[in-house]
Amino acid sequence: MKPTNLKYLVQKNRSYRRFDQNFEISEETIVELIDLARLSASARNQQSLKYFISNSESVNKKIFPCLSWAGYLKDWDGPIEGQKPSAYIIMLNDTKIATNYFCDHGIAAQSILLGATEIELGGCIIASVNKSILSSLLGIPKHLEILQVLALGKPIEHVRIEEMQDDDYKYWRDQMEIHHVPKRSLEEIILK
Repeated sequence: MKPTNLKYLVQKNRSYRRFDQNFEISEETIVELIDLARLSASARNQQSLKYFISNSESVNKKIFPCLSWAGYLKDWDGPIEGQKPSAYIIMLNDTKIATNYFCDHGIAAQSILLGATEIELGGCIIASVNKSILSSLLGIPKHLEILQVLALGKPIEHVRIEEMQDDDYKYWRDQMEIHHVPKRSLEEIILK
């Protein structure tokens, strides 16, 4: 099978956690990425996802402390100043439309991040979020449930995919700060 543009984008789309914080992402770019999510599949076609966006330093400063970064990297508290995301998309479920959003947030997040990758940006899906504090800080209405946060920016880290060894799936960083992500082999995951 010949490699495609899509395969290249999927391979390049990693969970980036360090960015060039000074690189600005326009609201127009964020809206274009969300439009990819809007056009994606939706369970029962209910389309209950909504999005809170931020590319402003003052709002980003409210969002950042509500997020937890890279659970397997025990000695790392997240990106330092200068390496924080330039923008965020907070994915919400509108409970007035549906209480079950099925896997819509995963499909939407993948569409957004593939779009970001295509324009040389990167991101990270963060599900470990202090939702009640973040909702309060941003004045998000009660009927909009925070599902996850997408951190976006211009990646400044190198992420390397490698074959998993001894069933050890935990990602890690080496002395050169290269982020290693073990993947199971294709032979292991396909049953015949």
